[in-house]
Amino acid sequence: MRVPAGWLQRRLTNRWWRSVAAVLAGALPALAFPAPSLWWLAYVALVPWMLLARSARSGRRAALDGWLGGAGFMLAVHHWLVPNLHVFILLLAALLGLLWAPWGRLVRHMLGGAPSAARAAAALVVLPSGWLMVELVRSWEGLGGPWGLLGSSQWEVTPALRAASVGGVWLVSLLVVAVNTAVAVLVAVESARTAAVAGIVVCAVAVGAVAVWAPRPESSGFIRVAVVQPGIVEGVNAAERRFARSEELTRALDGRGIDLVVWGESSVGADLADRPDLARRTSALAAEVEAPVLVNVDARRSDRPGIFKSSVLVAPGGPTGDRYDKMRLVPFGEYIPARSLLGWATSVGKAAAEDRRRGTEPVVMRLPGGDGPRIGPLVCFESAFPDMSRRLTRDGAELLIAQSATSTFQSSWAPEQHASLAALRAAENGRPMVHATLTGVSAVYGPRGERTGAPLGTDRSAAAVYEIPLARGTTPYVRFGDWAVHGALAVLAVLCAVEGVRALRRPARGLPVPPARRAHGSAARPGR
Repeated sequence: MRVPAGWLQRRLTNRWWRSVAAVLAGALPALAFPAPSLWWLAYVALVPWMLLARSARSGRRAALDGWLGGAGFMLAVHHWLVPNLHVFILLLAALLGLLWAPWGRLVRHMLGGAPSAARAAAALVVLPSGWLMVELVRSWEGLGGPWGLLGSSQWEVTPALRAASVGGVWLVSLLVVAVNTAVAVLVAVESARTAAVAGIVVCAVAVGAVAVWAPRPESSGFIRVAVVQPGIVEGVNAAERRFARSEELTRALDGRGIDLVVWGESSVGADLADRPDLARRTSALAAEVEAPVLVNVDARRSDRPGIFKSSVLVAPGGPTGDRYDKMRLVPFGEYIPARSLLGWATSVGKAAAEDRRRGTEPVVMRLPGGDGPRIGPLVCFESAFPDMSRRLTRDGAELLIAQSATSTFQSSWAPEQHASLAALRAAENGRPMVHATLTGVSAVYGPRGERTGAPLGTDRSAAAVYEIPLARGTTPYVRFGDWAVHGALAVLAVLCAVEGVRALRRPARGLPVPPARRAHGSAARPGR
């Protein structure tokens, strides 16, 4: 059934209908991420939102469209947090959605009314830069971290992964938003369609050039890694029974020629210094399978106060001394920001009853044996931060490892979304990455971001062995860092400068104009 254009226009002039439309338009891009994984939708998913903001009657209304759309996007991308945060998720979505208010106003500023071809062409650069600033600000750990960056939706698209190796996920986001902007111009600005088509062609050529000429990781051998995923273990003595199940699965790897065994986040529920029996059992496993075991301890440390989440490497002779304490914590899940003010969140959801402590620096571990590869561990959502894996790579890590646990969100999109982030980190750094979880999805990606072996889904309690290609060399992203972000900042700085100059040249509104002087008289006294 065809909806009359007049009917839709009347609905959008009503502020309540328009507000609902903004929320829905903002939520649409969430379908590009796992589990739906409609990656192609990302290239047009922003168009309805942009057309709505463009048509706003005022800059204030465009800002409101941006705010509501941002709230819809945040709610859709993080909907799986509802069981933990309940109604509090609505407040968080509303607060984070405010970040898109300036972007909504910017859309109207660049595309509102009947923009010239030059202005529409400039929008192809300005609007992606504005979007990237929103992603950059919300990537701060205290605001929830970089979960749901638009470029992350392209984790299984080879050309996009090649672009990530040059400019990180930031460059991919820029390109995706640029295509959305071009499509919006094609739909709404007839006089600038040539510029829009040119913009799409430029994006395609740029991605093609990167795919052909960007340096590729050079092979440097293989490593055999086993991922142990015990599955959901709940109830009385869950930590002890989880350890026993992981122990059972690890023991079954004997004779498989393993170089490293990786357990998931919180796989050990007591500090190994306080529980020498657990340390002995783990080192016995390492001796039995002839490979070190990387466990993750979620417990109070014996040598300092507080609870830490720590990656600990255990060799046949016992813990090697290599230990990484998680540095970036999940807001509300592992600590409550401004607990004195927001501590009530523990009464409406599963927020952290006690703040965990932070580590102070990343750690690169050398596998026992002298010439073994060096590994760079991350814990949980630290795999979402591009700068952390880049730092580990620059420090010499040859294999990136993320230890995670998403058991609370088993029936949601979260496990697959989390696993997909490892593909981006692998491609950015030219290093393979292992994403090991307690309950799935566990997955492994090669140095180009390609999937290696079959993942372990959320329905599995198993151990899997992966032969992972190692690589050497330095990607442009590792070498030059977040240059795409710096470029976006420069674009917005130029825009502000240009608009500032125009404002200075524009006559001020409402100021009285002094009467013109006459050489031979005045209006009051002609002839004098």
